[in-house]
Amino acid sequence: MADNYRDYNLTADQLAIKAKYPPLTKKYEYLDHTADVQLHAWGDTLEETFEQCAMAMFGYMTDTETVEPLDTTEVEAEGHDLLSLLYNFLNEWLYTFSADQFFVPREVKVLNIDRMRYKIRSIGWGEEFSLSKHPQGTEVKAITYSAMQIHEEETPEVFVIIDI
Repeated sequence: MADNYRDYNLTADQLAIKAKYPPLTKKYEYLDHTADVQLHAWGDTLEETFEQCAMAMFGYMTDTETVEPLDTTEVEAEGHDLLSLLYNFLNEWLYTFSADQFFVPREVKVLNIDRMRYKIRSIGWGEEFSLSKHPQGTEVKAITYSAMQIHEEETPEVFVIIDI
């Protein structure tokens, strides 16, 4: 069953922050998967699809609309094909949250995907995660290769299973 809404039971302060900014465009959904969650993201371009997949991952951890764009973080990754590039891209973003600076983006923008060298450059606007400010969702432990798919026919879409 697909579900792209997570009830975080927001406080009045969190709702006030959410109301300060325009709503985010969400081109993703969460699909049930045994003991894990499958992210399904899509976009008009492969770049937008990767952006949406990163935001789906963060959206599982917190309500990203309660995040203010107070700081920026750049993330670069590389791989040996598109699947490894997507995996490494998400893994680098997860690192900024879980091991580095607890950075959570309100928005991620892919600046460039180099399809010849399998490199990606991106930037995120957000802030440091704080339990007093951001609702706590489910921790993402890892990105997996299991059943990972990238489709580029018609509307680009990706499927990624995350370990929770």
